[in-house]
Amino acid sequence: MNEKAVEHQETRETIIPVRKYPYYIEKPPKENRVGRFLEAFAAVLKYSDYKPLLDSYCTSNTKCNRCAVACPVFLATGDPRDIPCYRTNLILDIYKRYFTIGGAIKARLTNGFELTEEIIDDMLDGFYRCTACRRCTRECPLGVDHGLITRLARYVLSLIGIVPKALQVSVREQLEGTTHNTSKVPKEALINTLEFLSEELEDLLGVKMTFPVDRPGREYVFFCAVSDYLLEPETLMGNAAVLYAAGDWDKWTVGTHNYDGINYGLFYSDWHLENIIKQLVAEVTRLKGEKILIGECGHASRSAHDFVPVFAGKEAYPVTNFMEYTLKCIQEGRIKLDRDIVTKRVTYHDPCNIARSGWIVQQPREILKAFVNDFVEMKPSGQDNYCCGGGGGLVSIDEIHEFRMSVAGKIKAEQLRQTGAEICIAPCANCKKQLKELVEYYKIPCTVMGLHDLILKAIHIPGGKSPQERKEEAALMEM
Repeated sequence: MNEKAVEHQETRETIIPVRKYPYYIEKPPKENRVGRFLEAFAAVLKYSDYKPLLDSYCTSNTKCNRCAVACPVFLATGDPRDIPCYRTNLILDIYKRYFTIGGAIKARLTNGFELTEEIIDDMLDGFYRCTACRRCTRECPLGVDHGLITRLARYVLSLIGIVPKALQVSVREQLEGTTHNTSKVPKEALINTLEFLSEELEDLLGVKMTFPVDRPGREYVFFCAVSDYLLEPETLMGNAAVLYAAGDWDKWTVGTHNYDGINYGLFYSDWHLENIIKQLVAEVTRLKGEKILIGECGHASRSAHDFVPVFAGKEAYPVTNFMEYTLKCIQEGRIKLDRDIVTKRVTYHDPCNIARSGWIVQQPREILKAFVNDFVEMKPSGQDNYCCGGGGGLVSIDEIHEFRMSVAGKIKAEQLRQTGAEICIAPCANCKKQLKELVEYYKIPCTVMGLHDLILKAIHIPGGKSPQERKEEAALMEM
């Protein structure tokens, strides 16, 4: 065990000086932060199910430091404050001291733990250095979910007004704004974009595809990360190509009241997480849809898959990730992919939100192996993958760009370089943004794209141009 990984077992006073939190906050509280934090914590415990979980963790040994070897942030810095169980114990110490009978009695009899402004500062910084990737949980012999504790701490901090502005502004627009999406894309811009992409698809594939909008009674209501409409259109075009080739064009629709699968509540607020889920479900109900079809985005998929059943009650709809849908179409012989189109070496990055639990691991690999001849794995991969470095919402916080590059994403960049891959598939809006920045920062000769970006190049379209014809046209345009 690294020597620095055991320092915090002795006393928190050895972990100095306090690092100042590096993110912007709209209106940070300046007075009585300790009292306000304890009031907010008490409210969360009263109106949620966190208390039994914390009671369980308090009876465990949460200072063994096994999690240190799994954390990419600690492995990059060697700072004991970056060990997952160090952060977890910040919360457990507060809970034991102020919300358990034993802690209250001990405080009266001894000069035990007391929450201070310095510890508040420690939490402000520490819990937003964590990418919430939950890799540490797989290493913990007691199954302590340090990622969940990170979200709990952020939740309590958010209730006293401490949230990175980047996350707060996006959620506010999604819940209270006129567009109800994180990128403030108005309905008119959405429709214009879909019309433009229809024309692009016709030029590329040789068939007319008019995106279905507000069509009631369809099997699938489709939600992708709103960035796919503007910043990653090839992913959306690949989704459309699969639906068309599979013969399901008349079975899906995009809604105009809510068309953003992003849910930043997953990163810092159960309250916002719930309300965004209910907004998504309401759109499916409005359109009389049967199922929720989420695009490639990892965190959009996890938030819907894991929390629609929790927060929607009787109105819960089945949730399908688009990669599950595409693999099913391949297995049923409804779509065909040309093995002669992709000649470059390809690797795959597992987004933590869909891979850590084991939900989406083999599906994208089976898809890639159906048409990619030179596929190479990162090591480790699958459920044990390393986070891209922008997880937990950090990728949206521009002011910590250097931290994301030189610390949180350092191991992932080295993993990517070692594969020698020319293409990295990253089926998540956040992962793609982070990995593209890592590739540029570390000068790695690799192109980052979504899975359906690559599928778009190789898919056979009934009545349209062949993949080989499209490849030849693309080559001529590049000359």
